[in-house]
Amino acid sequence: MSEVLPLNRAARRLGVPAHWLKAEAEAGRVPHLLAGNRYLFEVGTAADALADRIRAQRQESTNA
Repeated sequence: MSEVLPLNRAARRLGVPAHWLKAEAEAGRVPHLLAGNRYLFEVGTAADALADRIRAQRQESTNA
């Protein structure tokens, strides 16, 4: 199990802007937990979801 981090720390660890990570979470594309109004991310799971999105985008661009 990887560590669970709040939005800003998770974004820094993943190398993405916090506002983008929050938008992806709200859209249901990155798994997260809500604790009150705090977004929490299991870093390994979020990284896997982001890697899956990158692979899918690359696949779409090669099929276009």
